[in-house]
Amino acid sequence: MLDWEIEKKYYSEGAGLICGCDEAGRGPLAGPVFAAAVILPVGLVIEGLDDSKRIKPEKREELYNIIRENALDFAVAHGEVYEIEAINILNASMLAMRRAIAGLRKTPDLALIDGNIVRDFNIRAVPVVKGDARSPSIAAASILAKVERDRFCEEMDKFYPGYNFTKNKGYATKQHKAAILKNGPAPVHRRSFLRKTLGDAIEQFDIWQSW
Repeated sequence: MLDWEIEKKYYSEGAGLICGCDEAGRGPLAGPVFAAAVILPVGLVIEGLDDSKRIKPEKREELYNIIRENALDFAVAHGEVYEIEAINILNASMLAMRRAIAGLRKTPDLALIDGNIVRDFNIRAVPVVKGDARSPSIAAASILAKVERDRFCEEMDKFYPGYNFTKNKGYATKQHKAAILKNGPAPVHRRSFLRKTLGDAIEQFDIWQSW
Protein backbone atom coordinates (compact mmCIF):
# COMPACT_ATOMS: atom_id res chain seq x y z
CA MET A 1 0.00 0.00 0.00
CA LEU A 2 1.32 3.41 -1.01
CA ASP A 3 1.40 5.85 1.90
CA TRP A 4 3.76 8.22 3.70
CA GLU A 5 4.46 5.99 6.71
CA ILE A 6 8.04 5.13 5.76
CA GLU A 7 9.05 8.72 5.07
CA LYS A 8 7.24 10.00 8.16
CA LYS A 9 9.10 7.50 10.34
CA TYR A 10 12.48 8.84 9.28
CA TYR A 11 11.38 12.47 9.33
CA SER A 12 10.19 11.95 12.91
CA GLU A 13 13.67 10.64 13.73
CA GLY A 14 15.27 13.85 12.53
CA ALA A 15 15.87 13.49 8.80
CA GLY A 16 15.79 16.85 7.05
CA LEU A 17 15.30 15.78 3.45
CA ILE A 18 14.51 12.30 2.15
CA CYS A 19 14.78 11.16 -1.44
CA GLY A 20 13.32 8.07 -3.01
CA CYS A 21 15.45 6.23 -5.54
CA ASP A 22 14.67 3.49 -8.05
CA GLU A 23 16.00 2.09 -11.28
CA ALA A 24 14.52 0.97 -14.59
CA GLY A 25 16.03 -1.44 -17.06
CA ARG A 26 17.84 -4.14 -15.12
CA GLY A 27 16.38 -6.95 -17.21
CA PRO A 28 16.54 -5.89 -20.88
CA LEU A 29 19.02 -7.20 -23.42
CA ALA A 30 19.88 -3.72 -24.63
CA GLY A 31 20.43 -0.17 -23.48
CA PRO A 32 21.60 1.51 -20.28
CA VAL A 33 20.03 1.05 -16.87
CA PHE A 34 18.36 4.26 -15.71
CA ALA A 35 17.79 5.56 -12.18
CA ALA A 36 16.01 8.52 -10.64
CA ALA A 37 16.09 10.27 -7.28
CA VAL A 38 13.11 12.33 -6.15
CA ILE A 39 12.42 14.54 -3.13
CA LEU A 40 8.70 15.14 -2.70
CA PRO A 41 6.97 17.54 -0.30
CA VAL A 42 5.92 15.55 2.75
CA GLY A 43 2.34 14.35 2.48
CA LEU A 44 1.92 15.30 -1.18
CA VAL A 45 -0.89 13.26 -2.74
CA ILE A 46 -0.55 12.53 -6.46
CA GLU A 47 -3.59 10.74 -7.78
CA GLY A 48 -2.67 7.51 -9.54
CA LEU A 49 0.89 7.40 -8.23
CA ASP A 50 2.09 3.80 -8.00
CA ASP A 51 4.85 1.41 -9.00
CA SER A 52 5.65 2.34 -12.62
CA LYS A 53 5.28 -1.29 -13.73
CA ARG A 54 1.60 -1.21 -12.75
CA ILE A 55 0.77 1.95 -14.70
CA LYS A 56 -0.07 2.22 -18.39
CA PRO A 57 2.40 4.22 -20.52
CA GLU A 58 -0.02 7.11 -21.11
CA LYS A 59 -0.60 7.49 -17.36
CA ARG A 60 3.13 7.27 -16.67
CA GLU A 61 3.71 10.19 -19.02
CA GLU A 62 1.05 12.21 -17.22
CA LEU A 63 2.51 11.38 -13.80
CA TYR A 64 6.03 12.12 -15.08
CA ASN A 65 5.03 15.74 -15.69
CA ILE A 66 3.13 16.07 -12.40
CA ILE A 67 6.09 14.71 -10.42
CA ARG A 68 8.54 17.08 -12.09
CA GLU A 69 6.23 20.04 -11.46
CA ASN A 70 5.66 19.25 -7.78
CA ALA A 71 8.92 17.70 -6.57
CA LEU A 72 11.24 19.71 -4.38
CA ASP A 73 14.06 18.21 -6.42
CA PHE A 74 14.69 15.36 -8.85
CA ALA A 75 17.45 13.95 -11.01
CA VAL A 76 17.85 11.11 -13.50
CA ALA A 77 21.05 9.28 -14.38
CA HIS A 78 22.11 6.02 -16.00
CA GLY A 79 24.71 3.29 -16.14
CA GLU A 80 26.10 2.66 -19.61
CA VAL A 81 26.11 -0.69 -21.38
CA TYR A 82 29.89 -0.94 -21.10
CA GLU A 83 29.59 -0.37 -17.35
CA ILE A 84 26.99 -3.11 -17.06
CA GLU A 85 29.42 -5.43 -18.82
CA ALA A 86 32.36 -4.37 -16.66
CA ILE A 87 30.81 -4.41 -13.19
CA ASN A 88 27.54 -6.38 -13.67
CA ILE A 89 23.97 -5.15 -13.72
CA LEU A 90 23.51 -4.92 -9.95
CA ASN A 91 26.55 -2.72 -9.48
CA ALA A 92 25.68 -0.66 -12.54
CA SER A 93 22.20 -0.11 -11.09
CA MET A 94 23.72 1.05 -7.81
CA LEU A 95 26.07 3.31 -9.76
CA ALA A 96 23.16 4.87 -11.65
CA MET A 97 21.28 5.47 -8.39
CA ARG A 98 24.33 7.07 -6.78
CA ARG A 99 24.68 9.32 -9.83
CA ALA A 100 21.01 10.30 -9.64
CA ILE A 101 21.36 11.26 -5.98
CA ALA A 102 24.55 13.18 -6.73
CA GLY A 103 22.63 15.07 -9.42
CA LEU A 104 20.16 16.53 -6.94
CA ARG A 105 20.57 20.23 -6.23
CA LYS A 106 19.46 19.65 -2.64
CA THR A 107 21.50 17.15 -0.62
CA PRO A 108 19.22 14.67 1.15
CA ASP A 109 19.97 13.26 4.58
CA LEU A 110 18.55 9.87 3.65
CA ALA A 111 17.87 7.87 0.53
CA LEU A 112 15.16 5.24 0.40
CA ILE A 113 16.33 2.64 -2.12
CA ASP A 114 13.94 0.23 -3.79
CA GLY A 115 14.96 -3.38 -3.19
CA ASN A 116 16.95 -5.20 -0.54
CA ILE A 117 20.50 -4.04 -1.32
CA VAL A 118 22.31 -0.74 -0.86
CA ARG A 119 25.95 -0.37 -1.83
CA ASP A 120 28.52 2.43 -1.56
CA PHE A 121 26.19 5.40 -1.14
CA ASN A 122 27.73 8.63 0.19
CA ILE A 123 24.70 9.37 2.36
CA ARG A 124 22.65 7.15 4.60
CA ALA A 125 20.71 4.73 2.41
CA VAL A 126 17.98 2.34 3.50
CA PRO A 127 16.70 -0.54 1.36
CA VAL A 128 12.92 -0.82 1.08
CA VAL A 129 11.63 -4.12 -0.31
CA LYS A 130 8.88 -3.44 -2.85
CA GLY A 131 9.39 0.22 -2.07
CA ASP A 132 7.90 1.38 -5.36
CA ALA A 133 4.53 0.09 -4.14
CA ARG A 134 4.94 1.42 -0.58
CA SER A 135 6.74 4.77 -0.66
CA PRO A 136 5.52 7.77 -2.69
CA SER A 137 9.11 8.99 -3.02
CA ILE A 138 10.30 5.69 -4.49
CA ALA A 139 7.20 5.33 -6.68
CA ALA A 140 7.85 8.79 -8.11
CA ALA A 141 11.47 7.84 -8.82
CA SER A 142 10.36 4.64 -10.52
CA ILE A 143 8.16 6.62 -12.90
CA LEU A 144 10.83 9.16 -13.83
CA ALA A 145 13.38 6.41 -14.44
CA LYS A 146 10.96 4.31 -16.50
CA VAL A 147 9.76 7.17 -18.69
CA GLU A 148 13.29 8.42 -19.32
CA ARG A 149 14.46 4.94 -20.27
CA ASP A 150 11.47 4.33 -22.55
CA ARG A 151 12.24 7.58 -24.34
CA PHE A 152 15.86 6.52 -24.71
CA CYS A 153 14.68 3.25 -26.27
CA GLU A 154 12.72 5.23 -28.84
CA GLU A 155 15.93 7.04 -29.72
CA MET A 156 17.81 3.72 -29.93
CA ASP A 157 15.23 2.59 -32.46
CA LYS A 158 16.15 5.50 -34.73
CA PHE A 159 19.87 4.69 -34.64
CA TYR A 160 19.48 0.91 -34.76
CA PRO A 161 16.36 0.08 -36.77
CA GLY A 162 15.39 -3.53 -37.18
CA TYR A 163 15.09 -4.44 -33.50
CA ASN A 164 11.88 -2.52 -32.71
CA PHE A 165 13.27 -1.01 -29.51
CA THR A 166 10.31 1.40 -29.42
CA LYS A 167 7.98 -1.53 -28.78
CA ASN A 168 10.08 -4.04 -26.84
CA LYS A 169 12.14 -1.48 -24.86
CA GLY A 170 15.11 -3.82 -25.15
CA TYR A 171 13.44 -6.75 -23.39
CA ALA A 172 13.85 -10.33 -24.58
CA THR A 173 10.63 -10.71 -26.54
CA LYS A 174 10.36 -13.46 -29.13
CA GLN A 175 10.49 -10.89 -31.92
CA HIS A 176 13.50 -9.11 -30.40
CA LYS A 177 15.50 -12.33 -30.11
CA ALA A 178 14.61 -13.26 -33.68
CA ALA A 179 15.80 -9.82 -34.86
CA ILE A 180 19.14 -10.27 -33.09
CA LEU A 181 19.70 -13.64 -34.74
CA LYS A 182 18.73 -12.19 -38.12
CA ASN A 183 20.61 -8.88 -37.98
CA GLY A 184 23.32 -9.61 -35.43
CA PRO A 185 23.76 -7.66 -32.20
CA ALA A 186 23.85 -3.87 -32.15
CA PRO A 187 26.41 -1.89 -30.11
CA VAL A 188 23.67 -1.14 -27.55
CA HIS A 189 23.11 -4.82 -26.78
CA ARG A 190 24.53 -6.26 -23.55
CA ARG A 191 26.95 -9.02 -24.51
CA SER A 192 26.63 -10.99 -21.28
CA PHE A 193 22.83 -10.86 -21.43
CA LEU A 194 22.82 -12.11 -25.02
CA ARG A 195 24.97 -15.10 -24.11
CA LYS A 196 22.71 -16.00 -21.20
CA THR A 197 19.54 -15.61 -23.24
CA LEU A 198 20.55 -16.93 -26.65
CA GLY A 199 23.34 -19.31 -25.69
CA ASP A 200 25.38 -20.86 -28.48
CA ALA A 201 23.20 -19.24 -31.13
CA ILE A 202 24.92 -15.90 -30.51
CA GLU A 203 28.39 -17.32 -31.11
CA GLN A 204 27.90 -17.09 -34.88
CA PHE A 205 28.51 -13.35 -34.48
CA ASP A 206 31.99 -12.09 -33.69
CA ILE A 207 30.67 -9.79 -30.99
CA TRP A 208 33.91 -9.45 -29.07
CA GLN A 209 35.79 -7.99 -32.04
CA SER A 210 32.94 -5.89 -33.41
CA TRP A 211 32.31 -4.01 -30.13
